[in-house]
Amino acid sequence: MEVGGRIRELRTAHGMSQDDLAARVYVSRQTISSWENGKTYPDVQSLLLLSEIFGASVDSLIRGDVETMNETIDRDVKTMKRLSYVMLGFLLLMIAAMIWVCLQAFAWDWPLKQTVPTLVLALVLWGVAMFAACWVDCIKKSHDLVTYGEILAYWRGEAVDRDTERGRRERMIPSWMKAVRAVGLTLLAMAVGAFVGYGGAALANMLLG
Repeated sequence: MEVGGRIRELRTAHGMSQDDLAARVYVSRQTISSWENGKTYPDVQSLLLLSEIFGASVDSLIRGDVETMNETIDRDVKTMKRLSYVMLGFLLLMIAAMIWVCLQAFAWDWPLKQTVPTLVLALVLWGVAMFAACWVDCIKKSHDLVTYGEILAYWRGEAVDRDTERGRRERMIPSWMKAVRAVGLTLLAMAVGAFVGYGGAALANMLLG
């Protein structure tokens, strides 16, 4: 991959550290490192910024890597789309399973041992959804995507504008806080499933009673 070596060469020639370049391209230092090590490729917007910063044409930056770059980005986009559908589908199934558990426990007064298999199923569905979410998060990190707008632009194959107020705010949030937020959203989804299930069980009891 020539583009990574070319970025490193130009960065060094301009006396810039990875942090310096990252600040000017609106990405993280890890993203610059990934580009230079050939793990990922810069997107269109980043290439334009790099071209302007280094005073070099985009063609001179990417040289013979165009086809490989397109294939890599296209593969990651397709993977992200599939994983997003998997995550959404399994979260909806998990909510349905939680509703079913509540119906079993509160509407029909099933004993605990009979509701356990459904509860285990809900946890398995949640686990699959979380696995897909973690995989998507890895792709987002590798391409330094932090806002919905950036993800949507990448999804559509458009230029990703990282120089936005929301993007800057998101990049300032510590990783542990983002993890807490993700867990909180998952627990909220489970709570919604349980609440809807409990409400459905109460309604069923009222109608049957």
